[in-house]
Amino acid sequence: MDINDWRGVATALALIAFIGVCLWAYSGRSKEKFDNAAQSPFADEFKNK
Repeated sequence: MDINDWRGVATALALIAFIGVCLWAYSGRSKEKFDNAAQSPFADEFKNK
């Protein structure tokens, strides 16, 4: 195997990792956790008023 074969393998692994992260981020199981994290910067704003 030469360097170009290893580059192809690395590209394929990076693509698989990217697709895995996208599937994880857009899965229904993560929605509530991400919604809570998105609203956390505004939580202190309502407590101080």
